Amino acid sequence: MTATDNAENRRRDGNEPSWLARLLDFDRAGDTFVVRTIEAGPAPRLFGGLIAAQALAAAGRTVDADKPPHSLHAYFVRGGHYDAPLHMQVQRIRTGRSFDTRQVSVRQDDAVILELIASFHHPEPGADWHPDVESALPFDTSVPKQPVLQYTDRFEIRTDPRDRSPYAVPPYWIRTRDPLGDDPLICACALTFISDLGPVPAVRPPGTELDFGSAFATSLDHSIWFHRRFAPHQWHRYEVAAANNSDSRGLARGALYDRAGALVASTAQEALWRV
Repeated sequence: MTATDNAENRRRDGNEPSWLARLLDFDRAGDTFVVRTIEAGPAPRLFGGLIAAQALAAAGRTVDADKPPHSLHAYFVRGGHYDAPLHMQVQRIRTGRSFDTRQVSVRQDDAVILELIASFHHPEPGADWHPDVESALPFDTSVPKQPVLQYTDRFEIRTDPRDRSPYAVPPYWIRTRDPLGDDPLICACALTFISDLGPVPAVRPPGTELDFGSAFATSLDHSIWFHRRFAPHQWHRYEVAAANNSDSRGLARGALYDRAGALVASTAQEALWRV
């Protein structure tokens, strides 16, 4: 990242870069972005939500700041690891007055590990509505939990008291431990990061044990629609429901709500489960 980009991070966040801004700290040459080092997590494979968030950040830095992301669609092509740089090439598919479209190829060791396409939209007036949905996990009945997952120490998480798994099985409540600022792109990247915590265990095949070593499971693709502004330091409820299991693949549909019940984002993910 250039000195100008570092200054931009500080300007956007209002102070020194947060832990997430540091993970989105890139070297840049035109529309090519490079992540030189990534702090290692407890698992050998890179967390998919992190790679998707980094790809979204790279795409967003080729778009005017007044166009926040409104959707993304990503394919996890290969697993990544922590001991080699990531190279992200952004392709400017379209730049319009209201919408911009960007495609990002993320490579590691000369192989593509993620392909992402994202759309950005200048906010405009219109209907503001979503169905009222009764909470699947009232906040007062949830309990604190620290899952054994990458980067979850950065968050406060509250789950159903019956969740005895090593994961955070949706529905759950989540917020960042530290403020990340109010830059729309950084906040959208935080949402992208969070949205990959939960869909894989949510779509485990019926009768399969939800425990380490009992099966091989991984994300295949992931989609997000950003409906309303996301405040990472505020509590949000993430609900994910299994929609299908076939051909060793499970499909999950998710929704992220704020404390007032407003629908902040919708998600969908397909995961591979080999048992």
